[in-house]
This record gives sequence, structure tokens and C-alpha cells, in this order.
Amino acid sequence: MDSFLTSLNSLLIHFRASANSYLSELEPLTLLLAPVITLLVAHVVRAFLGVIHEKGLKQTVLGVLMSFVKLIPGVKSYIDAEKQKVVDKLQSSTKSKREGWRTELPIMGLGDGVIEKMNDEKRKDVDWQGRCSGTVYIGGNESGRHFSLINQACSMFAHTNPLHLDVFQSVAHFEAEVVAMTAALLGSKQKASGGQVCGNMTSGGTESILLAVKTSRDYMRNKKGIKNPEMIIPVSAHSAYDKAAQYFNIKLWRVPVNKEFQADVKAIRRHINRNTILIVGSAPGFPHGIMDPIVELGKLAYSSGICFHVDLCLGGFVLPFARKLGYPIPPFDFTVQGVTSISVDVHKYGLAPKGTSVVLYRNHDIRKHQFVAVTEWSGGLYVSPTMAGSRPGGLIAGAWAAMMSLGEEGYLENTRKIMEVSKMIEKGIKEIPELFIVGRPDMTIVAFGSTVLDIFEVNDIMSSKGWHLNALQRPNSIHICITLQHVPIVETFLQDLRESVKTVKENPGPISGGLAPIYGAAGKMPDRGMVGDLLVNYMDTTC
Repeated sequence: MDSFLTSLNSLLIHFRASANSYLSELEPLTLLLAPVITLLVAHVVRAFLGVIHEKGLKQTVLGVLMSFVKLIPGVKSYIDAEKQKVVDKLQSSTKSKREGWRTELPIMGLGDGVIEKMNDEKRKDVDWQGRCSGTVYIGGNESGRHFSLINQACSMFAHTNPLHLDVFQSVAHFEAEVVAMTAALLGSKQKASGGQVCGNMTSGGTESILLAVKTSRDYMRNKKGIKNPEMIIPVSAHSAYDKAAQYFNIKLWRVPVNKEFQADVKAIRRHINRNTILIVGSAPGFPHGIMDPIVELGKLAYSSGICFHVDLCLGGFVLPFARKLGYPIPPFDFTVQGVTSISVDVHKYGLAPKGTSVVLYRNHDIRKHQFVAVTEWSGGLYVSPTMAGSRPGGLIAGAWAAMMSLGEEGYLENTRKIMEVSKMIEKGIKEIPELFIVGRPDMTIVAFGSTVLDIFEVNDIMSSKGWHLNALQRPNSIHICITLQHVPIVETFLQDLRESVKTVKENPGPISGGLAPIYGAAGKMPDRGMVGDLLVNYMDTTC
């Protein structure tokens, strides 16, 4: 042992002497800068590898190349000019209309005459009845019974604000019952839910999703100490999750869907790590109307000890009733183990006024992390349940009125109508040989594309006929979200679609004023950052 230590000591002395001899030949400044430069290089390499891990090698290399290309004199200005042309094209239909818009208060108020002014503006709106994908979910026209009912309810409580619970107790009562009735549709009365389902009303699906993500982040930080949160969603999940990731500094992983356009459970499992706070499933997804495998995702979330949010913004007021009508609807609510939160829009198939949604949690321990309490404000003690402080009590009253007016029988009848029309439209599209249905729709959204035609040119022709459909990507397709507005005109839609396909087949190529070239180019553009810039520039000039 002693001989080993002696040999080791001799070796260290020899190494020290050799190192000192070599270093003595270097400049002192070199010795000072070498470790600093090494650390900087290591930091850059680590950051670069992190970007590759997040965006993939192709997008990372492309981004670097584009950055260098833009340094070439004249290239950046050329790209900016071309982007502006696209923005101008996108806003061509609205830019001229903004001219003459008021930028200051009138010197003399219009008094009651403002109503006539508003009627004049309203007449300029497009003919939306039965012609829009989604958008208006209530059947009939604005003078119809249900429209009149919710308008009257909103008007009665337009002055109220649930922030003042001691003053507007009626609105607090309405909100509690809207939440409870919605929760009951989604399994809160079942033993498997745990019996503690709770929630709040919000301004829409995006706020419900934002709150669910924020709450999951804070809950998992408290439960597991996660300080660098990550969430995993399928590429079909709503863009509100991207917004939540940006707002709340959460790393977002978008994973591909499977061949059926459902969330790929195995792919999601591969992305779970010690920083994962949340996974997401939709029932159904907005793009294709296809339900993700909620039960399998719930098992994955439960076994991993993470949160699982189910997006029922579209399906919350359809799937429970479709199941009662005998449609083969798999489990999707709080009866599924592992589901920790659900978002559901009352202003869609709940037929409530626009601006009403509900976010639900499995128990109060989770929901408490949604609230914001302020104890050190000079204005007093403050606590707020949602993102907004003041909230419109009129919309809450309108949602309550809608639900109470319709009742279970009303929702069952509405669901029967829209599910039957959805199947009719799906069947009619399948009979058009140039088109194909994307996946197997579970509900009231039917997406379709084409391998022989430019589907965006078909969309442009449909637009010229007065239809307002949704353009999709990956794959290029369009969809229609069926509402009660479409029940009386389903044959008109199919006939117009057949004619549009025939027109494009016989005369391929973009039509004047159409957006097909822009949608097509955006889908093929490899630099997704440039596509994002286009969208931001467009938004900046339209609002």
C-alpha cells in the first residue's frame, strides 16, 4: 500500500512539473482567457443542442441559415417587402373599410340615435345564417325565441358584476348553478369523480384553458417542487395551449398524432420527464372532430403522477347527450381516472351568449391554485378566482337562462338534429370522388381534403358562394363545424360543395381575390418563424 501511494505521489509530481513547464511558455493573458472562452463555447454548444432538442435539427439549421442569409445586403429588405405584400393581400378586404373610422369622441353625443347608427353598421355584416362553420350555434334568426330569451336575460343583469358578491347575490347564484349543472353532465355525480368536482365560469375556452394550465403549473410546483415546467400536447390540440405556454413560461412539446389523427399515447409517454406537469387530450379536437383516447391518456397521467386536462370546449354539451342517444361515445369526463381538469364552452353547443365557458377541477385542492390572493395592497385584501377581476354578470345570467330554458330534453333534441346532419354531410362528402374525409369524425366537425385538387381553391369557390369554412393544415384540408344553423340547409351545402369541386376540376388555378395561394405557400414554407412574422404583422394592422 505504501509503495502504491509513493508511486502515485511521484506520478503527480511529474505531471505537475510537466504542466508547469508547458504553461510557463504561454502568455499570462492566454492563461486568463482560455477558461473563460472554454466556458463560453460550452454554453453556446449547450444552448445549440437545447434548440435542436426542442425544434429538431432541420428547423434549427434552417433558422441559422436564414439568419445568415438576412445579413446579406438587400436580402432582409426584400423579404420584408414580400411579407408586407402578403399582409396587404390578407387584409385587402378590411383595409378600405377602416378608412373613416372614428378616432375621437363626438363633440355632441348621439343620444338614442346611437342605436340607429349601430343598426346601420350591423347591416354591413355578412349573411351568416347557416353559412358559417361554427360561429353561431343557436338555430333560427335573431328574432327567434332563444335569441330573444338570452338577450333579455343579459339586458336584465347588464349592470351586475360578480366581483361584488355582497351586492349581486343573484349572479353568484347563477354562476354556481351553471358550474354545478355543467359538472353534473361531466360525471361529478358519479362515485369515480371523487365527489369534489368544482370550478368557475370564464370568458371563453381560451381563458378556461389558460386557467387550467396555470393551475396545473402551480399545483405541480407545490406538489413536486417543479420549477421548470413542461407540458405535452398533440399537434391537434388547440392553439390556446401555445398561448398558455408563452404567458406562463412553460416549455411546450407538440407531438405528432397517430394515423387516426388521435393523440399518440406512446409518443406522449416518451416525452414525459421529471419536469412534466401536464398532458392534454381533446374530445373532440377542433381540426378534425376526432376524440383523443382519453382513458389511455388518463392512465398515463395517473401512473406518472401528473395533471391531465381534457378539452371539452366543443364536446361538453354534445357528447353527454349523444351517448344517451345511443352513439358509441367512449369515456371522456371525470369518471376517467387521471383527469384533473376539464374546459367546456357554454357559448357553443350550450347555446349561451358569447363569452361564457366553464373550467372544472377534480377537487378543491387543485382549484385553489387557480386563485390569486393579495394581502399587501393598500386598497385592502383582494382575492380573485379567474383572470378577470370584474366580470359581466349579464353573460352569466344569459348562460343560466339558456341552460334552464332548454333543459335536458332540449339539449337531447338539439344533439339529435346536429348529429344526424353531421352524418349526412359526412356521407355526402364521401360520395364526392375527388374528396376524402380526414380520419373518422366522432362528433359534429367534418374535415375533408383532396389528393387531386387544391382544397384551398375549393374553399375559395365556396367562399364566393357565401360560405365561411375553416382552412386547416397538415394535411391541407377544410372543415365545417355543424350547428343548428345548418339543419335546414344541409342539401344546399352539399350541392354548393359538389359544384365547387367541379369548378376547380375543370378550371384549376387561383381565383381573383382568393386566398388559396397564400394558404398553400404558408403550408409549404419551411421557415415557420417567417410564417409567424406574417401572422403578427397581419394582426398588428387589423386591431
